[in-house]
Amino acid sequence: MTTVGSGDYIYTLIENWAKLPDGETWGNTSAVATDSQDRVYVFQRKDPPVMIFDRDGNYLSSWGISAITDPHGIFIEDDIIYVTDRADSVALKFTLDGKALQVIGRRGVHSNTGGETPGELVPKSSGPFNYPTELVPAPSGDLYVSDGYRNARVHRFSPDGRLLASWGEPGKEGPNQFHLPHSILVDADGLVYVCDRENNRIQVFTGEGRFITMWTDLRRPLDISSDADGILHISEGGVDGMSPRVSLMTKQGQVVARWDSMSAHGSWVDAHGDIYMALGAAMRVDKYVKQG
Repeated sequence: MTTVGSGDYIYTLIENWAKLPDGETWGNTSAVATDSQDRVYVFQRKDPPVMIFDRDGNYLSSWGISAITDPHGIFIEDDIIYVTDRADSVALKFTLDGKALQVIGRRGVHSNTGGETPGELVPKSSGPFNYPTELVPAPSGDLYVSDGYRNARVHRFSPDGRLLASWGEPGKEGPNQFHLPHSILVDADGLVYVCDRENNRIQVFTGEGRFITMWTDLRRPLDISSDADGILHISEGGVDGMSPRVSLMTKQGQVVARWDSMSAHGSWVDAHGDIYMALGAAMRVDKYVKQG
């Protein structure tokens, strides 16, 4: 088996970790997250969109047929599932067994950014939503959405879905400029980390949207999650001939471990420190098992 990492962060790679039922095949595995019982939820771009496995990769159940048009991001906290339906421009909350709890946005209604091609730098930013990428909760109960494929913004909502604030403009260099905000995380202190994918950086903000800093030593950051110690786990897609990789960083931006990997469109660190990799168009899920 392949071993990667360094220091306190050594992992063994298990390729094709998830075992599908007989006759099933994967769609594009867009994202992955785990619940309080260590069950693994894989968000894929085919029906059923949510596939559930145990820690050993054994299939348990699925749900969501016809409920999601274009799966993108998934996040789980306190056993509530937060997802984005990219092409339908909505952000949604579900119970673990697939009961709908909340919808933010109107299905199929896109804000006016002048953007037509997902991933291109938009002419202007606008309100919610135009191909959003991830929905996450904050300790305050507020909800944050990275709105990225045809917008260049972060939106903050009250728990009941009322828009409180938005920030971000299209751009390639300055603070508060985004080119495809692809993933978002709010830490225990309420700081907001945004994977500014096509700008090869992560930008850090207060919960109110005030810019704090940016980290530029990244290769198209795709997804970000945090372990119990506050170490940020980032999957990177690679850029300009440089390979995809995984980076583990402190909340101050210091790299504690880093290794080359396959490009994971979605990734997640569980309560044991294991890392799950949703490999997107490669249509599979890999797992890095933490040693020690």
